[in-house]
Amino acid sequence: MKTVEKLAAGWLLVLGFMFMTQTASAIYSKDIMLQTLPSSGDEENYPSYDFPNKEALYQLEGTIQNGIIFGVPTLTLGGWLALSLYRQNRREKKVLKQQASENLQSLFYQMIQENKGRVTVLGFAMQSELPAANAKEFLDARAKEFNANFKVSDDGGVSYHFDV
Repeated sequence: MKTVEKLAAGWLLVLGFMFMTQTASAIYSKDIMLQTLPSSGDEENYPSYDFPNKEALYQLEGTIQNGIIFGVPTLTLGGWLALSLYRQNRREKKVLKQQASENLQSLFYQMIQENKGRVTVLGFAMQSELPAANAKEFLDARAKEFNANFKVSDDGGVSYHFDV
């Protein structure tokens, strides 16, 4: 469904842009058509006359009206649809991020209970399936939050000790 909405938004925006481009082109053409030609300077022998092509002007005015009538609503609808899809996508990402955070919190508390307050970066990374750097960052934040103690083993491994 989302793909259809994305395609619809894209087509509406393209179609609206085409209508508005055609409108702008017709306005420019009409403006050029209504300009008077510069005189040759010899007004007595060659007087200047202004004979605009009324049929062409009528067609340009119709093009302008139709472009505005169809272009503005099409662009508006396409923009509104694209904006709503963007906002929906942001909301979904926010919900997924919140769920992931809640899952990590739950796993963290579970590991603390099972291990009587002792958690290692490797153990947490394995359980949460996070990269080691992200697991360490998460555990460092929780350690600051809960005033945990650190113990460094002989081989350089860090374990976090939380008071339960």
